[in-house]
Amino acid sequence: MCNIIDSDSLHLSTPSCDDEYDPTAITVDAARQFIIDSIKPLASTEQERLHLRQSIDRVLAEDIIAEMNVPPYDNSAMDGFALHADDIPRNGTITLKIVGNSFAGHPFLGSYTNGECVRIMTGAVIPAGCNTVIPQEHVEQLDAANIKIDGRAKLGENVRFAGEDIRLGQTVLTCGRRLTAADLGLLSSLGINNVAVMPRLRVAFFSTGDELQAVGEALQPGQIYDSNRYTLLGMLSHQYCDITDLGVVGDDPMQVRNILQLAAKSHDVIISSGGVSVGEADYIRQVLNELGDIVFWKVAMKPGRPLTFGRLQQALFFGLPGNPVAVMVSFNQFVQPALQRFGGEIVRPPLILRAVTSSPLKKRAGRTEYQRGILNQASDGGLTVCKTGEQGSGILLSMSQANCFIVLTADQTRVEAGSTVIVQPFANCL
Repeated sequence: MCNIIDSDSLHLSTPSCDDEYDPTAITVDAARQFIIDSIKPLASTEQERLHLRQSIDRVLAEDIIAEMNVPPYDNSAMDGFALHADDIPRNGTITLKIVGNSFAGHPFLGSYTNGECVRIMTGAVIPAGCNTVIPQEHVEQLDAANIKIDGRAKLGENVRFAGEDIRLGQTVLTCGRRLTAADLGLLSSLGINNVAVMPRLRVAFFSTGDELQAVGEALQPGQIYDSNRYTLLGMLSHQYCDITDLGVVGDDPMQVRNILQLAAKSHDVIISSGGVSVGEADYIRQVLNELGDIVFWKVAMKPGRPLTFGRLQQALFFGLPGNPVAVMVSFNQFVQPALQRFGGEIVRPPLILRAVTSSPLKKRAGRTEYQRGILNQASDGGLTVCKTGEQGSGILLSMSQANCFIVLTADQTRVEAGSTVIVQPFANCL
């Protein structure tokens, strides 16, 4: 694996007047940008080549340059008759002789002269000497060998010209693009059957806390079921990583040390949930200070204020909060773009829309707040949003019901119903 982060940029746990941000209250945008800027994409030498059938949702490791025109020849966009525009009458009608047929895969190979036409089907090669196609319904069939046309057709009408879709030498897809279904069709239209892609990131994750119990086991007094590993599993599955679930780690610094050392040996990214605050039983920060390089932030956001980011050997590390909603918000805002950057994908800013809220909203000043909302389209085409009930960072139902974040900026405190707010629709990872 290549180096992920410049070590010099990570020794920031002791604040300095020279720091570009306040580590006790860094903004969401600054935290996200710092993370992105600190990560180097995987080296291109680590790419692999896959058949198109296996490449959906993988990240391109090369530019794709067209080695042919698409379509490769002029062809018909309609069923009808191919002819030269010089034969289209300016006034009245004219009779043309049918001299052959051109079908898709079976082009007309005969000779053509003015005053003649060729019956042609959609997708078929335009015969040499022809430059226009008149649709079947715009002609009068006189008999098996003759048609009558009027002057409504125009030069080049209903002809798809060679290179109209893709030109020889054109860059059609760029390195860093995650391949879609449309991309696979595009590549196959160029005759390309395999592509170089970036390797999957190897990601390990675990939860911390003596109070956590595995799903399916009986709860003991003071215990709760661990939901964070399941939300992390779901979100990581949409990132197309090779995923390792390391289970639940107790509030024991030796257990935390052992699991981190084990994970760092064979993974590119390690994610924990819980144990990143400053409580007596929160050991993630303590152990990472001994084993690796970390930045410990209090991000000016809700939910998800505590965040640990750094490196453990060659692995990228994220220590997320323990509250279920805070885990998902932190993953969406910080981990997802980091995985994209590290995996060689082009990182795009979150999609931001504006909608009218039907719910009154309130928060404290000085921090960005991600309230969970339901985004709808009104009958007039405008966007409306309402919040999903109680917004506590432990209320996972608020995420399950939502399809967007309502993003309240640091200076906002109260927003009345009917006001316009910023919304961030969920990506497919949520």
